[in-house]
Amino acid sequence: MSPRRLLLHIVVLLAVAAMVTAGFWQLHRLSERRERNSVVTSRSDMAVVEIQALVGADDPYQRGGEIEFRPVRVAGVYLLADQVLIRNRTHQGSAGYWVLTPLRLDSGAAVAVNRGWIPHGVGTGASPADFAPPGGQVEVSGLLRATVTAAGLQQADPAGGVLAEMARPDLARLAQQLDADLLPVYVQLQTQSPSAGDLPIPVPPPDLGEGSHLAYAVQWFVFATIAAVGYILIMRRNTSRS
Repeated sequence: MSPRRLLLHIVVLLAVAAMVTAGFWQLHRLSERRERNSVVTSRSDMAVVEIQALVGADDPYQRGGEIEFRPVRVAGVYLLADQVLIRNRTHQGSAGYWVLTPLRLDSGAAVAVNRGWIPHGVGTGASPADFAPPGGQVEVSGLLRATVTAAGLQQADPAGGVLAEMARPDLARLAQQLDADLLPVYVQLQTQSPSAGDLPIPVPPPDLGEGSHLAYAVQWFVFATIAAVGYILIMRRNTSRS
């Protein structure tokens, strides 16, 4: 066998192996997605409980992963002065912010509430009253969500100062600029009494779709089959001619 043909065999073999690997990786992602969806469904179907029954201010942030998506009810007074905006959030293709407002509980501790999405123009200060929370005592029902921190190559928010905007709902960073003890989870608001105005728009529940992982996996396996079978047929044809 000539070195050129050997090199060609190796290149095709590596290409087919890469396609097969990509296919199995997509199946792995599909399995992860289904497992997450199962967790979301099972937890969100549980009965609504008072937040204090599940988590306290002294609990570690890892507690959020254990109880995320549980439906809870919480009552308190919004700390408007400590409100922050979570940038780079979209709603139906439009850019904007999430509004994260701490809610002071009767115990004196606070829990961050994701009150929903506002468009970019409103969030940059054009009409701050348009998304102000109700004053006085409110009752919020929603899903528990875990803190989100910078990962990989993501850039963390500045460590110092009081931030009006944050890149993600990083509760440890938010806690640095609060006087109250902050619970290690936040609430994704679904309903509120008394209700607010048209803004913020509540963030929808987690997407339970499976995405395109299965379709992509099938495509990669088809590509690998075509490449392998096609190459074998070409080699046989060339051999028969020689």
